[in-house]
Amino acid sequence: MRRDRFLVASALAFFLAADIYFVLLPRLRQWYLLPRDRCACLGRHANGTWAGNGSTTGGHLMGPGGYGTGAAMGTGMEAGAEAVVGLGGSRLERLFAHPLYNMRLPEMGGEEVLLQPGELMEYYKRKVARWERQQKYYSDAALVANLSLPQQPVTFDPEASWLKFHLGINRYALYTRDDPGIARLMTDMQSNAIMSADYTQDEKALKGVCDCSQVVKPSGHHLKLALKFQDFGKAMFKPMRQERNDQTPEDFFYFVDFQRHNAEIAAFHLDRVLDFRRVPPVVGRLINVSGEILHVTRNEELRSVFFTSPANNTCFFAKCLYVCKTEYAVCGHPDLLEGSMSAYLPGLSIAPRISIPNPWIRSYSFTGKEEWEVNPFYCDTIRKMYPYNSGNRLLNIIDMAIFDFLTGNMDRHHYEIFTKFGDAGFLLHFDNARGFGRHSHDELSILAPLSQCCIIKRSTLLRLRLLTQPDFRLSEMMRESLDGDLLRPVLTEPHLLALDRRLEKVLRAVQRCVRKLGEGQVVVADFVEVPEGPATPPQPPPPSQPPPAAPPAPPSKSR
Repeated sequence: MRRDRFLVASALAFFLAADIYFVLLPRLRQWYLLPRDRCACLGRHANGTWAGNGSTTGGHLMGPGGYGTGAAMGTGMEAGAEAVVGLGGSRLERLFAHPLYNMRLPEMGGEEVLLQPGELMEYYKRKVARWERQQKYYSDAALVANLSLPQQPVTFDPEASWLKFHLGINRYALYTRDDPGIARLMTDMQSNAIMSADYTQDEKALKGVCDCSQVVKPSGHHLKLALKFQDFGKAMFKPMRQERNDQTPEDFFYFVDFQRHNAEIAAFHLDRVLDFRRVPPVVGRLINVSGEILHVTRNEELRSVFFTSPANNTCFFAKCLYVCKTEYAVCGHPDLLEGSMSAYLPGLSIAPRISIPNPWIRSYSFTGKEEWEVNPFYCDTIRKMYPYNSGNRLLNIIDMAIFDFLTGNMDRHHYEIFTKFGDAGFLLHFDNARGFGRHSHDELSILAPLSQCCIIKRSTLLRLRLLTQPDFRLSEMMRESLDGDLLRPVLTEPHLLALDRRLEKVLRAVQRCVRKLGEGQVVVADFVEVPEGPATPPQPPPPSQPPPAAPPAPPSKSR
């Protein structure tokens, strides 16, 4: 009996010693070696700039409770919050004044900016000249046919807000946090006179190829229009298809869901609040479908799809075989129709972009599954592939997955990047209209890139954590931001509250990764250097099983 007790005591002592040596001592050693001022957000320098640049990974970010009790996430964040509370103004203004929203970027030279003023001005002067020649041709043809056409004069203004937006695009974001031109651009899109209306380029490309046998319908189903303003700016108009209180039915597949105009608006505001700045500016606007679309378009195909409903409302539908029916139309009341207006990016001929399949693309079929849905170690394969094996590309995919999870968007089949910035550029978060469909459901599979790869940018994690604080709660920030839109309320209260719930789930996913791998492996620095070279699409990994018979994924949407 005494011998058995001795063996048990010896075993317990051995395990205790091993735990101290292999677990406790390394943590104490790491804590001892850390500098005491290791938070990047402790306050301002004497010159008014914020201390730190957010490019280090030091500091204990995740505490036993899951959301951080160490200096960087605790003391530093509280100090930053206290510093901005006394600034006054709205909560959103105080959020944007927080140190985490004022991290210094690396110095930007000419190669870090998408376009130079001279080349952009010459490009658009040529486009204006071509537009004027077309208008003269239309006028001459109308005169010969003894017809009366409305004049569509445009005034090219070098100081136009949309031009300033194009000139502000850089390697890190579509616009800077303090760019006053974005507010001016949003105001212009809400109020500028519309000179012409036409189908978007991708809808024109689909003309005559609509296939009713496809499970995934082409984008013509979504009634997008390209609207041109008097100052030669352009915006993509998506009309209202669904009431705000309506949820996507549970039996709907994500690829047959409606596109929602208010989801586009809310996605832009969420992108700003998260400080990604990768969604082009979007606003809501009431459009007179007769005066601002039918009477200004010179596309006969578009004119032909307008009709008057039995309720005497003006309606139109997409010119496509499977939707050229009145039951698929959208209607004004009797002429006014609300929708989203998304700013166009510079043309592809001057600012080329490439579309790349999302490594976590869905099957877009009723029965099939992609490899990532059945293989929990799928990310190990992705990490070995170019361009995900170096640089920020995989980290940017994680950012995009978090953004899509918060909105509930399962339709991220492609992403785009500007070719000028190569593999170091950011990802454009296009086409968010299938978000905010179900506030009562959180689709955790959207977070697969985060839960499988277990990495996240330090700056992203810090801001997500900040948005759980009472003074900066995500739902409150979104409510205040969206309140400035003409179509308010853009989101219903259940959708706003769902943002807080989903944010907590994102942080719990990070917590699980930290417990499994350690903070140093999960939370990584921003602005990782990448080798010089052109941006090229990655090769998809070989499938683990033969793919089921299914239609191809929908094409990337171009702007």
